[in-house]
Amino acid sequence: MTWRDLNQSLDNGLGLLGAHWFLRQAAYKGTNVRLWGRPSIHNYGKLIIGDRVRLVSTVVPIELAVAGGATIEIQESTYINYGCSIGAQQLVRIGPRCALGNYCMIMDNNYHRLEPERRNELPESAAVTLEADVWLGVRVIVLPGVTIGAGSVVGAGSVVTHDIPPRTFAAGVPARVIKPIDEEL
Repeated sequence: MTWRDLNQSLDNGLGLLGAHWFLRQAAYKGTNVRLWGRPSIHNYGKLIIGDRVRLVSTVVPIELAVAGGATIEIQESTYINYGCSIGAQQLVRIGPRCALGNYCMIMDNNYHRLEPERRNELPESAAVTLEADVWLGVRVIVLPGVTIGAGSVVGAGSVVTHDIPPRTFAAGVPARVIKPIDEEL
């Protein structure tokens, strides 16, 4: 066994241990879930973590906040990088095989109203869905009520305010479709 093999083995063991400890209050935690580092998890609802999910919370903590009666569902083989924040007052569903770059933010509620006299009121929530194989670049923000279609890519620094169709590349503030993703790339 080489030093690299030993280091990889220890790293995988620590990832399993971290997932076991930090996700102990999840409603469901799949097999072979890995979590490195120390996330900030506030689970007052239902947190569902699928098989083979990988969470990297080493450089900057991942934040998962689930309100009472709300659900965050992260499906199998999804990768979430450090610094990501996911907040659910109702529902945030991240499909299988998704990849979230550093510092992404996904929330199903704006947490305040626009009118100055009503800013302390919590507005209605709107579910957020990332379908299968979605890739969010670094610092992407996904706002309430958005569905990002299967196989889509959202460019770094984008703010997604409206639905993105499947198999498209979108970018910008607000994000707009730049081009379809062809099968023959």
